[in-house]
Amino acid sequence: MDKPTLQKVHNLIKPYIHRTPVLTSELLNELCEAEVFFKCENFQKTGAFKMRGATHAILNLTKEQKSKGVVTHSSGNFAQALSLAAKNLNVKAYIVMPENAPEVKKSAVRGYGGVIIECGSGVNAREHEAVRIQKEKGATFIHPSNDDDVIYGQATAAIELLEDYNDLNYIFAPVGGGGLLAGTILAANHFSDTCKVIAGEPFEVDDAYRSLISGRIEKNKTSNTIADGLRTYLGDRNFPIIKEHVEDITRVEEDEIIKSLRLIWERMKIVVEPSSAVAFAAVLKDKKRIRNKRIGVIISGGNVDVSNLPF
Repeated sequence: MDKPTLQKVHNLIKPYIHRTPVLTSELLNELCEAEVFFKCENFQKTGAFKMRGATHAILNLTKEQKSKGVVTHSSGNFAQALSLAAKNLNVKAYIVMPENAPEVKKSAVRGYGGVIIECGSGVNAREHEAVRIQKEKGATFIHPSNDDDVIYGQATAAIELLEDYNDLNYIFAPVGGGGLLAGTILAANHFSDTCKVIAGEPFEVDDAYRSLISGRIEKNKTSNTIADGLRTYLGDRNFPIIKEHVEDITRVEEDEIIKSLRLIWERMKIVVEPSSAVAFAAVLKDKKRIRNKRIGVIISGGNVDVSNLPF
């Protein structure tokens, strides 16, 4: 992967995505003792950055593959993103979702044109059902985070941020499945000479942190975090990028995530989901490292259940 290729990816998906705004807050700058630039992917189509990777993955399919559709398993943002990306490109999308997924998420997927196949709540049940659809329909499986084309698409959020502010010292991004983090690292490596990437991760699901230490992909025994979008784990396509190039992974407690979430809601007047607040919580925790620096933060999404806020 090189800069011209990533630029080509960005140009390819531009007609199908929003170039999201970068917002700042003087109060939050004072609190961090740094200049902080928030790349607001909560304003992206379907409310999250995943529209970028989903669109790029479908655009790279052959005509025959497109004619047979795509399939993924997701109960969250990628389910919605792949559904809308497929609709925009006249491709059928089969979305395997656990039967206990919130009805609001299922409704959103249907609204974007996705065909929902319900399954049991476990990971094995999701994967089994996705394989069945692949065989039955001939659909191409697209993983939410562990797919090269998805990773390259996710890189475009940080590319835009660095085009707007090319002198950042660090970009902070949340890490769950690893697609956004790996893409952000690629963007920083190729579009900046000085910018390093730090991940924010909840202590409750710190598999990425432990994976860096052990050198192999670790999993979690619990999923007890408010940051529901980060409960998954790394894959063999994104882990090598993260392992080699991430500057650090900063773990944050649940109360720190909630505090950061509330700060963004109250001070910036924007709706963000808990997973997005993890990156800003890491910024606040890394105050010594970032003092007097220029910091980018990827606000990954804004799909939150407003009837169930932690404050």
